Amino acid sequence: MLAPRSSPSPIFRSFLKVVEVPKDEDAVYNNNPWTNRDLIPMPADRRTYKIWSYVIYWFITGSCISAYTTGSTLLAYGLTATQAIACIVIGAVIVGFLCIACGWMGERHHIGFTVASRFSWGLRGAYFPVVLRVFIAMFWDGLQAYWGGQAVAVTIGAIFPGYAAMQTSLAGGILMLKDLIGLIIYYMFFLTIMRIPPEKLQRPFIVSSIMFGGTLIGLLTWAVSNTHSGGPLFQQPSDPVHGIGWPMTFGITAILGAWGGGTLGQSDWTRYANRPYAPTLSQLFIAPICIISCTIIGIIVTSCASEIIGELVWEPFLLLSALQDHYNNSPRVRAAIFFAGLGCVVSQLGISIVLNSVSAGMDLAGIAPRYLNIRRGAYIVAALGIASNPWQYLSKAATFLTVLSGFSIFLAPFSGIMLADYLVVRRCILKLEDCYIGDSRSIYWYHSGVHWRAVLAFVLGVFPTMPGLIMSTRDPNAWNGWVRTFHIAFFVGLAISFAAFWLICRISPPPGLGVGLNYHDEDMGWDSEVGSGKLHLKVESDASAS
Repeated sequence: MLAPRSSPSPIFRSFLKVVEVPKDEDAVYNNNPWTNRDLIPMPADRRTYKIWSYVIYWFITGSCISAYTTGSTLLAYGLTATQAIACIVIGAVIVGFLCIACGWMGERHHIGFTVASRFSWGLRGAYFPVVLRVFIAMFWDGLQAYWGGQAVAVTIGAIFPGYAAMQTSLAGGILMLKDLIGLIIYYMFFLTIMRIPPEKLQRPFIVSSIMFGGTLIGLLTWAVSNTHSGGPLFQQPSDPVHGIGWPMTFGITAILGAWGGGTLGQSDWTRYANRPYAPTLSQLFIAPICIISCTIIGIIVTSCASEIIGELVWEPFLLLSALQDHYNNSPRVRAAIFFAGLGCVVSQLGISIVLNSVSAGMDLAGIAPRYLNIRRGAYIVAALGIASNPWQYLSKAATFLTVLSGFSIFLAPFSGIMLADYLVVRRCILKLEDCYIGDSRSIYWYHSGVHWRAVLAFVLGVFPTMPGLIMSTRDPNAWNGWVRTFHIAFFVGLAISFAAFWLICRISPPPGLGVGLNYHDEDMGWDSEVGSGKLHLKVESDASAS
């Protein structure tokens, strides 16, 4: 016979109370297993993002070192510069349309992906996509932080040439000591900026956009003025190993994989919109323009720089370091490199917050709402990102692209299920309060809190591409039907999971279809028992309580 479970000691209960996430002074919600300040439907007073805010958001997201490097890296697969640009244009346009579709629930219901997963996967089943997205964000955050640390090292090296010349290495020669020091300094800035709530980040984003925009313009001006052309890469013939079609398709998939997390988590940011359709124009036009512009600049600068300094350098901060050596530490060049390097640093801070910290932080808040909010979750993701050793999986171009496409294997089915469920099956109608009721009274409880239809659709979406990922990881030269399917993982995963979820729901409709509203009712309120605690969440029209 089992002994009754002993209750926590008074000291431990007091400790748990102290570490609970803070609430607003006059809050009408309670911290409980499903709710905290960062998970409730966004109140009106925190919806501060206007049309111009999303223009800046997409400059941060689209014009970044990831975009600059992704376009250049495609050249390593034998594509010409023109063919690489074609891949980028097609991928960027698709990203724009996906952002509109994935961000719609944020505009209408003011919830992010974390809560949205509950109506698609069930209250308990939602932990699976949330945890997996945190895992993926961990690698991305580590990658962005490592680049940010390298950019800090270049910026410091412009002031102190001796620091730039430091050659001490770690991790078998892959990690430079100066980059590790730069990484520590980078995190000092990151931890400070993450104290700013997401709804108040517009001004820091403007600073980041202006500074990195200046870096891109400066590099492009230098490159073209010295070569008076686009550089030798625009004259080289293509030399892909497996013909033109598959490498170009792989390139398009890599673009979608690179921005897959951003498209899937669009509602994490569109829920801050001060009115409907505020993000739409930016998603449709500014997103592709920024992605295309930054990647084309990256290709042109990389091409021209190879003619000037005699080597192909993908990353802009490494190019800046090479230029300091090329111009023999000229004071004027060092001044330019300082400001250009600083632009790279703030760009990395912006992209880490936009694509990783806020979304993954909210995901972790969904796992333990009493004790984790966006800020605390972001700090945890940052620590996990460094533990992932990003310098290892960035050491080769082929590994980098495999990682990008590998992410799309999981993100694409998530997107397909969410889009099919919200837009087609439910026709944008949700009973929003039931996303916060963790028992059988919720229409999204399904079977013991898990929605089997989503699980089945996810497995069907992942299965065709998983063997190719495994084969490509074991042997980068592998080439068969499974590998070719993996090369179009985003398209395959999205299409199969979307169609499978829709068909399963046609055969076996989930409960609660047509119940609820196609918008967030500002006056909604409810009371329900959740475990041993009382959930009371009421979003007033003036939103003063939140």
